[in-house]
Amino acid sequence: MIRKISSFFEKHAFGVCEWWGEKLQLKISRIRLFFIYTSFLTFGSPIIIYLIMAFILEHKEYLKLSKRKTIWDI
Repeated sequence: MIRKISSFFEKHAFGVCEWWGEKLQLKISRIRLFFIYTSFLTFGSPIIIYLIMAFILEHKEYLKLSKRKTIWDI
């Protein structure tokens, strides 16, 4: 039962912990534990931060501001 739940979350997670793990060269499990422990200590506020980061990661190609030289580059 626990394996089914953990595999469900690993398949459908947003990839925020994985992205941070690659950037910071840390284990993904430690980052996940950090989010879990801080959410218990701060009554869930890191969950909101996690969801904001997930939104940014999902839409980062739309949020990039590229400098265009002329109007004809559109």
